[in-house]
Amino acid sequence: MRPPFAGTFRSLKGFNYRVWAAGAFVSNIGTWVQRTAQDWLVFTQLTPHDAFAVSLVMALQFGPQLLLLPLTGFAADHFNQRKLLIATQTTMGALALILGLLTVTGAVQLWHVYIFAFLFGSAAAFDAPVRQTFVAELVGEADLHNAVALNSTSFNAARMIGPAIAGLTIAAVGTGWAFLLNGASFVAVLVSLACLRLATLRPIARAQRAKGGFTEGFRYVWRRPDLMAILVMLFLVGTFGLNFPIFISTMAIAVFHADAQGFGLLSSCMAIGTVAGALWAAGRDQPRFGLLLGGALVFGLGCTAAALAPGYWFFAATLVVIGMAALTLTNTSNSLMQLSTERAMRGRVMALRIGIALGGTPIGAPIVGWVANNLGPRWALGVGAASGFAAAGVALYALARRAQRG
Repeated sequence: MRPPFAGTFRSLKGFNYRVWAAGAFVSNIGTWVQRTAQDWLVFTQLTPHDAFAVSLVMALQFGPQLLLLPLTGFAADHFNQRKLLIATQTTMGALALILGLLTVTGAVQLWHVYIFAFLFGSAAAFDAPVRQTFVAELVGEADLHNAVALNSTSFNAARMIGPAIAGLTIAAVGTGWAFLLNGASFVAVLVSLACLRLATLRPIARAQRAKGGFTEGFRYVWRRPDLMAILVMLFLVGTFGLNFPIFISTMAIAVFHADAQGFGLLSSCMAIGTVAGALWAAGRDQPRFGLLLGGALVFGLGCTAAALAPGYWFFAATLVVIGMAALTLTNTSNSLMQLSTERAMRGRVMALRIGIALGGTPIGAPIVGWVANNLGPRWALGVGAASGFAAAGVALYALARRAQRG
């Protein structure tokens, strides 16, 4: 009988992946420190608890994923991925340091945060598809699913640590120092990229530069009903469900009257579920479409329970469930799309996946923010629950069509 979690960490046997994972983990902690501090800054210091302002920051930060989609997919498929990562990581680190200095000196204003959210999101739009496909160069095809899952584990383990650090930092020395910590954390991932053994990388064949390369990616996905179903599910949940800066900040402060440390703790609680889900995914040999159905359904049920939460700790417990469901949905979609896509098309397909999953935020976040402001945070979570149930319906339809085709 195979022991639990056997082979869960097999990708770490390779030197390149170990080095990359170590640097990425430190940087991921910094990213969650900044995200938590940014929400706190906007919701409690720059506005009178305005959920719409938080939603506008989200829209500006994630909108470039869709706006720049033709360029980001092209870059991921045509340029040297390691060098592109160095450029994007350097840019994001510099932006974090500048925003930190503005905040520490007391010069920061709301419009500054809007501008930096857009700039940071633009750099992240180029970074994300490359980071997700770069793991194939580090580990090869056999361990790709495991490496993708371990990347998610790293990102969400950092989610447990980062918000707690942010809460302590804000309480001790102020919000600006949280941004400076994030800026410094990018040094770790840049060092890891510099230390990789280039001779043992497994480069993916670069796509040929030709007109219509981006539309070719669209046509490729359009001809694949399985990929189309995944993208529709991601759009629904990404647009209306993955608005946790709004959900957590409004519930923590407006409903449960938590302080900065209590706010950070809720984000860390959610990360417990996402880490558990990521480790579970890493232990599986291959992803399955049925997991998308389960993840979407549990996500809807978790958001429903969160909306009805009678107290702070019950709400914290529902975030664990929601985190595990969200990770199952996003991580399974990542692996399924990479493993079933031609290597030369992966960059464009993954850019399209990220653009669909996050690019809907400019639509969904303001709607959810308006609902939170006018109807209350619990109704905003109801919108998230509806997105999960709708995505589950799409998965059921896709599975039924697959069964009909035999």
